[in-house]
Amino acid sequence: MDEVSIERRRLLRACALAAAGAGGLGLVERLHAAADNQPLKRYDTTRLVDGDGRSLKTKQLAVHRNYLFNYPYAATPCFLLVLDRAVQRTELSDANGAHYAWPGGVGPKASIVAYSAICAHKLAYPAREVSFIRFQEQASPTAKAGVIHCCAEHSIYDPASGARVVSGPAPQPLAAIALEYDPKADELIAIGTVGAEQFEPFFAKYEFKLGMEHGPSGAKRPVGATTACREMSQVCRQTIQC
Repeated sequence: MDEVSIERRRLLRACALAAAGAGGLGLVERLHAAADNQPLKRYDTTRLVDGDGRSLKTKQLAVHRNYLFNYPYAATPCFLLVLDRAVQRTELSDANGAHYAWPGGVGPKASIVAYSAICAHKLAYPAREVSFIRFQEQASPTAKAGVIHCCAEHSIYDPASGARVVSGPAPQPLAAIALEYDPKADELIAIGTVGAEQFEPFFAKYEFKLGMEHGPSGAKRPVGATTACREMSQVCRQTIQC
């Protein structure tokens, strides 16, 4: 490691410690301090709003409910979940063996998490007609409650541990969506991703379908300053239970 990298890490850690003394670490500081080898991948800053375009408050969100929003592109769906407990940093690795750290939940109880809703196996996602992937609120014959379950090939992810793979053929965790929480406004802001993304394979696999829905280049359009967050039942006509 060169001297510049060493000094950069020392500076980031020093800033993180100073921030902690001043009232706690923000997500960006936590990501750099906890995972120098896998920093946050920044995208445009996007505030989450409700289906009517009004500011989405975390107090409006129900525990263990499937919420969907698009980020960082108009056609890339994401889960927003409120878990029933605070969740902390988890060490993970992607399909290539690269290690990274998911920094944990945000919000008043550190229990709010967000992940790409594109399955890491064969790219199943919540489409308008049907979704084969969902957060499983109740136990079923094939999986326990509290997991993200893709019924297409039975890949199961743990949202309380950075969406690590619990079982099934998925080769890596779902990419996490990095959120910042504004306690004064009680709002959530998406700022980037952590972990291995599936965006380019997703665009390639569903090019024709996404083109029909969003126009020739609309699928890759950044979502912009705001993105609507709705319950899955308002986005997908049918959700497969398995």
